[in-house]
Parts: sequence; structure tokens; C-alpha cells
Amino acid sequence: MNPSRRDAIAALVGWPALASLLSCRRGPERPRYGGEIVGGDLLRGHKLRTGELLARPPVRRERVGTAILGAGISGLSAAWTLARAGDTDFRLYELEDVPGGNARSGRNAVSRYPWGAHYVPVPVDRNPALEALLEEAGAVESRTPDGRPVWAEQVLCADPEERLFFRGLWWEGLYPRAGASGRDLAELARLEREMHRFASLRDARGRRAFAIPRRLSSDDAEWTALDRISMREWLSRNGFTGSRLVWFVEYGCRDDFGSSLDDTSAWAGIHYFASRLPGHATADEPFEEPAPFLTWPEGNGHLVDVLLRSARERIVTGTVVFDVVPRADSVEVRYLDAPRDEVVSVEARHAVVALPHFVAARVLAPWRKEPPPFVAEFQYAPWLVANLTLADRPRERGFPMAWDNVLYDSRGLGYVVATHQSGPSRGPTVLTYYLVFAGEEPRKAREKLLSATWDELSGAAIADLSRAHPDLPGLVTRADVYLWGHAMARPHPGFVWSPGRAAAQQPLGRVRFAHADASAFPLFEEAQDAGVRAAESILKENGTPFLALVALGSGL
Repeated sequence: MNPSRRDAIAALVGWPALASLLSCRRGPERPRYGGEIVGGDLLRGHKLRTGELLARPPVRRERVGTAILGAGISGLSAAWTLARAGDTDFRLYELEDVPGGNARSGRNAVSRYPWGAHYVPVPVDRNPALEALLEEAGAVESRTPDGRPVWAEQVLCADPEERLFFRGLWWEGLYPRAGASGRDLAELARLEREMHRFASLRDARGRRAFAIPRRLSSDDAEWTALDRISMREWLSRNGFTGSRLVWFVEYGCRDDFGSSLDDTSAWAGIHYFASRLPGHATADEPFEEPAPFLTWPEGNGHLVDVLLRSARERIVTGTVVFDVVPRADSVEVRYLDAPRDEVVSVEARHAVVALPHFVAARVLAPWRKEPPPFVAEFQYAPWLVANLTLADRPRERGFPMAWDNVLYDSRGLGYVVATHQSGPSRGPTVLTYYLVFAGEEPRKAREKLLSATWDELSGAAIADLSRAHPDLPGLVTRADVYLWGHAMARPHPGFVWSPGRAAAQQPLGRVRFAHADASAFPLFEEAQDAGVRAAESILKENGTPFLALVALGSGL
């Protein structure tokens, strides 16, 4: 392996993983497996940067009741909501050739697998819209007498759920318990008690201090003040200093937000733990189990397929939306039909901008002229996702392979096993590996990621995992990688409860905004809630009977 390739892989995953790669692969320079960089048409998306499309006249015109811009979870949820209320006069415009956003999935002869989001936690509080979708997805087996869902066993994450590679062996769970001192375990127990306390907090109006969706959380200053400091500072102030616990908490921030402890608001870091707990702990029984996970081989791609049932005939893919002009009683949308290289003008009564705000700032005409100050507050974490198809399972050292498999001394987040829910415990499988560039300046991290070759990117993933699985390189038959340059918005200190973030959600004439980034949390629940609420607002304005809105349930 030549020095330049070594340096490129080292820059992605770090020198410990590189050393493992060098010890495992002593053969030719080129890997013996196939694969490619898939998805994410960067050239198509980057057409927005130059402004060249603005000068091109439209070759045809269209009319539609609601134009939904972006077919990720928010856009698809808006379409799903309209369709459930009987309004089918909408159309979705999607940049990519395949809808789904960061919940996209793929498949091969071995299994379906995720390209991004891969689970949804069971809601701890009633969430009618999410429950309705999950019921359509087959995740609800029945209902209790009071109407609460009974979750289908086949979609609840099967055991073993999690394991950690630590000190040369795999161990059950994600906290590094092996060799932990009494002080370490006491500190972990104290953190758990504190998070259960946060989960039980309610304000005078009965709102949880930390709720999902985030908009249901209390805005009492006593708790929102936590947004002004980092999660690292909160840990330090409260005497949580043990290296094991600090790693454990930072792993949660990297996993959910793509950010380090320094780049994560303390409010967001606490929300990661407290919002998934039922919040009924008492002094006598201080610990409750967090919400279990619902998952499928293709991850949240399963839910994309369900949402598409309402919109499949109304999606236009390969569209570069480059101009959105709000008017008094309509919205003009212009887009490039990329396959035909034709500009199309759409007159819509309403528009739902289900795009991240850094894109909205380039396409919304008033914002292009004078970007709102809050646009600069958004920060987006880049990610690498690699799907590694294996001819057989690697040899194990310690606790057996789980659904979620994490390496302690790694910049990556480990891997999930696509066949965990549906396949046998032996034989071929697909491992979905995640690498997030936490702690790095996002622009520089994106440049590093997007300039790397497939050989370097696939090598980085295999290098990292080879430390736990030395025989992995010889088992890989294919390695496909997906580059997420702007995977998710980071809830950095001061952002979650900033006036700017709140302003980013306000409608602009007949333009509604619906994207998870405006909530500050890159979660499925936030994306769905944003889409549902935008659609319900349109239904209400159009005079849809009130009962239709109640049936969907976001509370407008």
C-alpha cells in the first residue's frame, strides 16, 4: 500500500485503524472486493451554487394545489397527511432519482439494508401521527383498552441488541463495564438517576421538560438555560469526569447528532437520554427501561415505502428546484427537469419547503436577496455510510454479534447488522458501517470526505472494523459507500432554543417550512412531525373538516 493511500485512510479513521489494515492486508494495492460510491448526485445539487439556472426561461408550465419540495421524511409525511385527508392535489419534487432522504435504503441478493437512519424508538408518550404510520407499517399488533399500541414482536429489536468492543473483546451493552471500578459504576448510576429525574420533570402546564417532538417540551427558562452551555461543560459542572462515562455520553452525541461533547448543547445532550424514558421513576424505583427500538433490515427505508403508498404517482424525481417566489395568493416554483434538461414553472396555491435550510436559502427568492441571520446558525454534520457485504460472519471474540456493534477506540459509530431481524445467525450478511466527522469543522470535513476515492473510503471502513474482526478483509465481497455531505443539523450550544431557530419555522406567505433541522434534532419523529404540521396547516386553510385534522393529530 503506497504512502498516499495510507495517509488518505488515516485522515478518515485514524492511525490505530490504519495499523490494523496494514497488518491484515499484505497483498496487492487494489482490494479484492467490488463496490462503488452510490447515491447523492453532487453535480445536480451543486447547480444551485452558480445561479446559472435563474436566467433560463421555462419551456412548460404546470399548476398544482400544493407543491412539496423534497421527498425526504418531512416531504413524504406532508404528502401522506394530505392524502389521508382526501386532498390529492399535490406533487412532490425530489432532487435525487430515489426518494427517502437520509432514510433511503438499498438491497442486494443477501439482504435489504439502510443507507442512513435505521430505527425508530417506541414513543413513550402518545403521538397519534407516528402511531398511525407505524400501524400502517405493520408495527402495531393490537391496541390496549385505552387505545395504546401493542408493538409487534417481529419489529421490536431482537436480542442481543448492543455490544461494545473494548480491550480486545466484545462485551454486552454500550457502557465499558469490563474492569470498571466501584467509582466508575457509582458515577454511571448517578448519571442514570439524574436522567430519570430530568425525564420526570413537568412544568406548570404539565409539559415534559424534555419531550419528543421537541416542540412539546417545556420552554421554562429554568431548563432551556441548559442550551447555553455544552454537554461537556454540564458533565464537568456536575462532577461527571470519569473517562468511561465521558466516552459513553459522547458516543450518544456522535450517534444522534454527529457532534462532539463540545459541539452539543447540554439541553440536547440531556434530551438524548431523558426524552426516551417514560418519566415515572420514583425514589423507591429510580430506574426505568428506555424505549425499545423498532427496526427492519432496511432500517427506516421500510417507513419510506409505507409513506410512498400515498404519493408514488405524484413524485417527480430528478428535479433541481432553484427558485421559489411567494406571492399574495400563490407560490411560483421553478425547477430543472434534469433528465430532459428543461426548466419548468409551477404555479401552486401552497408550497411546503421540505428542504434543509442551507438549501432553502439558495432557492427562496426573498432569502437569496437578503438571507435571514438565522441561516448562519445552522451547522450540518458530514457522514460516511458503507454497506459491506460479507460471504460469512467474522470470527468472534467475546459476546456474540448484536444488532448494534460499537468499537470503543474508534471515530466511527460501529455497524448494524442488516440480517439481525430476519436472517440466520450464520452465513452471508450485510454490515452497515457509520463514520461521523464529530469534532471537526464541517466544511473541512466535507472537503476531505468528498475528495476521497471509493478505494480510500471503503478501505477506511474495513480498516476501522478490522481491529475487532481481523479476518474481515477476506470476507468482504462488496463495499458500497454513500457520502452525506450535510447529513444532519447539529444542536450546538445556543441553537436549540435560539430565537433564530424558532424564526426559521415561521411561514412566509403561502410557503410552509418542514424539515427536521428546524427542530434542531435530526430524528425521524421530528421530520415526520414537521411534515404533518405543515400539511395540516394547509388543510385548515383550505377548509378541510376539523375531524380530518384531529384524526391526524399534531394538535393544530
